[in-house]
Amino acid sequence: MSAGGFLFLVCGVACLAGAFVTVAAKSPVRSAVGLLTTILGIAGLFLKLSAQFLAAIQLIDYAGAVVVLFVFVIMLLGADAAPLREDRSRIAKYVSAGLLALMAFGTIMALLPSAGTATRFTPVSPDHGTVEAVGTMLFKDAIVPFELATALLIVAVVGAIAVARGKQGAPLPKRRITNPTDMFVGPLLPRDDSGRPKEPVS
Repeated sequence: MSAGGFLFLVCGVACLAGAFVTVAAKSPVRSAVGLLTTILGIAGLFLKLSAQFLAAIQLIDYAGAVVVLFVFVIMLLGADAAPLREDRSRIAKYVSAGLLALMAFGTIMALLPSAGTATRFTPVSPDHGTVEAVGTMLFKDAIVPFELATALLIVAVVGAIAVARGKQGAPLPKRRITNPTDMFVGPLLPRDDSGRPKEPVS
């Protein structure tokens, strides 16, 4: 096996394993780690295709920004943040599994007619995959999808902040201070404990 084939095998296994952990893990932190593994595997596949710029963008943008954003949201919400009801969660799992199975079956049926033929790539220009070519396509031909993706990320951040603020609960009642010594938990000196009212023992 050549070095390129070994890199493709390792990155493909990393993508599949990370995707499975992202979906199947019960801990949100482990799901984030699985997503990070998938992103690293995709970056390796870009390197296999000699697309170094896309591999760097994959690591900087997704691994360095999106996954960190997910981890921050998990830290804000906490481990017990608004779990779904068990019946709704079970129905969502069954519906998602059915849709994924249907999509996989449709993809396999669509690829079966061309399974025995090799895919031939057309010759590319010398500037294919360069920073200039990607920038021109990103900010000229694909400017609308790019801005829509930016708006989607902003809405996701605002929604995460709104959910995190809603999980804080009611504020604790403030303690009324009538004596300067009430500002301390216990007496500073034994003689200061004589005039303090005894708190009931629960």
